[in-house]
Amino acid sequence: MLYGVGGKKKSAAPYAPLSEIEITADIRPDRPIPTVKEVHLLTSIASVDPSLTLASVKLFISEILYRILRHPMADEALYNFLEHSLAILDQSTELKDFHTSFLVGFAAHLGFAIDEAEHPELLRTPNSRTDRQLLIRQLCDYYSLHLDDFQYPLSLDVLTEVFD
Repeated sequence: MLYGVGGKKKSAAPYAPLSEIEITADIRPDRPIPTVKEVHLLTSIASVDPSLTLASVKLFISEILYRILRHPMADEALYNFLEHSLAILDQSTELKDFHTSFLVGFAAHLGFAIDEAEHPELLRTPNSRTDRQLLIRQLCDYYSLHLDDFQYPLSLDVLTEVFD
């Protein structure tokens, strides 16, 4: 539970999508929802270029992470992959293929790496807008085969429109 977020004294900036934050919370057995006492912004993807393209990629990646990472678990390799990927996203000027390469790398950390011999079409570099749209949908299909409750991201349509 967050009290006063966006009020006069507290900033909503730490809660921006894909920001890395440190939380101090009051967890009590008699309360179903912990109360957040302090939030410290560690890193934020607040690129100088607040473009629609960057915002769309951030939205897509945020939704993928939200839909897949549901159970708390300690996985240092996955955390390092996410931290490194988001640093690349923050510094990148060419975003057209970031989301597809992110999905390929993320699948490996989830335990179902894409085998080049079985699925070479998923590891190709898209050459056109149509090819890019097809590849991202094929990658989502691949995720749905390996994750029982995978739902296609709603932001996928936004992403394809932005890259048109």
